[in-house]
Amino acid sequence: MGHNEERCSTGVPGLDDVLHGGFPRDRLYLIDGNPGVGKTTLALQFLLEGLRHGEQGLYVTLSETKAELDAVAESHGWSLDDIAIIELSQIESALTTRSQNTLFQPAEVELNNLSKLLLERVAHLKPRRLVLDSLSELRLLAQSPLRYRRQILTFKQQFSSLACTVLLLDDRSAVGPDVQVQSIVHGMLTLAIMPLKFGINRRYLTVSKLRGSDFREGNHDYGISRGGVTLFPRLVAADYRASFERRLASSGNSELDLLVGGGLDAGTSNLLMGPAGSGKSTVASLFVNEAAKRGEKSIFFAFDETVHTLLWRAHEMGLQFKRHMDAGILTVRQIDPAEIAPGELAMQIVDCVEKDHVRMVVLDSLNGYVNAMPQEDYLSLHLHELLSYLNQRGVVTVMVLAQTGLVGTMGTPVDVSYLADTVILTRYFEARGSVKKAISVIKKRSGSHETAIRELKLSKDGIQIGPPLEEFEGVLTGVPRFVGTSQQIIR
Repeated sequence: MGHNEERCSTGVPGLDDVLHGGFPRDRLYLIDGNPGVGKTTLALQFLLEGLRHGEQGLYVTLSETKAELDAVAESHGWSLDDIAIIELSQIESALTTRSQNTLFQPAEVELNNLSKLLLERVAHLKPRRLVLDSLSELRLLAQSPLRYRRQILTFKQQFSSLACTVLLLDDRSAVGPDVQVQSIVHGMLTLAIMPLKFGINRRYLTVSKLRGSDFREGNHDYGISRGGVTLFPRLVAADYRASFERRLASSGNSELDLLVGGGLDAGTSNLLMGPAGSGKSTVASLFVNEAAKRGEKSIFFAFDETVHTLLWRAHEMGLQFKRHMDAGILTVRQIDPAEIAPGELAMQIVDCVEKDHVRMVVLDSLNGYVNAMPQEDYLSLHLHELLSYLNQRGVVTVMVLAQTGLVGTMGTPVDVSYLADTVILTRYFEARGSVKKAISVIKKRSGSHETAIRELKLSKDGIQIGPPLEEFEGVLTGVPRFVGTSQQIIR
């Protein structure tokens, strides 16, 4: 089933993708989450999307006033003028005009009258989309699980016969999960917030159930901003398999290209690793600059420095970043890891590749990426999926990872070397009383490479790669020992 069933668009960017087309029509759905997760905003988007398709919408609010709903809509630039709204005060007014039967408990009479009134209004308006906010009030009126379940079943049967797609909002005021409703509804969406110690809260949406239909499982990041809820579907690399032409991406520096076996291969992930200031970002910039000169689009995600600083440093090295940016070939995007969810960043990268045909992606650095992740295990899985996607699309990915420490034993905030096809290592070493830099290639899965350790020198003329440091031992440890007769270093 699933894809053949008629669907109605949710109006939430990304959610239709997760639901494989939207909600199956004329069914009952539960939107579950604590207060403040965005249930009302999502529900309004659902009704407004219906209006765009010529479908009448009805919002029944038992917990908020119409003025409060209007305020929510206004904050997003929406108008609810064409959506029918029934609020609690209208229901109470109608109930007080009806006689009360003293043979029944007040709560039972109120629930029966409320149910009857709602069904009368729905039958009169004949909406194609309906939102009931929230189940907490019905649960209180019902007082017993049996009466509550019967009431939800009544709604389900009546709304289905009227060809109406219904969202039931629940703020979890009940103790524990509401299994009564979960077993009745056709589908269930759960919205949750994970507060972090710093930066924005992480928001997740999970499709817990969608009866008889397939959907994308897992936690999907989402954000709420002016314009409503935006969902960032979890990236599944298997959905983007494609063939591509094998090619080498040159750095424009013959010695560096020789060191890495001619260049970086298309469809590979490449890791530049070393202590701070050892030349990692500069080496990455060389590959980006050369790609732009070939007319290949590239994007540079800067986590650790401002765009201004990056452009100034590139200019000092003789690289034409500004000119390439003006030509639309190179994009430099500054990322604040405290203000972006990993899922949002992944979708930005996917959009760049799919829509703008970007052929090279630089992440500088993964240290900033790590800071956006609440759990290290999640980071490894997320990066694995992202790199698999980029590799399948034939993109050259360059990752920069700053190690802790300057000389001696080095550490990393997370081990991602096993994910990379090529690992390029930079190091400091001492010679003639000066601090020097060294560069070497530790591994390259896609072909051969030099095993030599060479000196790396940065200057206004670009970078220079010296001859192999054959007369030194222990360079990679950061504590080298001279064992030759002459020092083969760049003067």
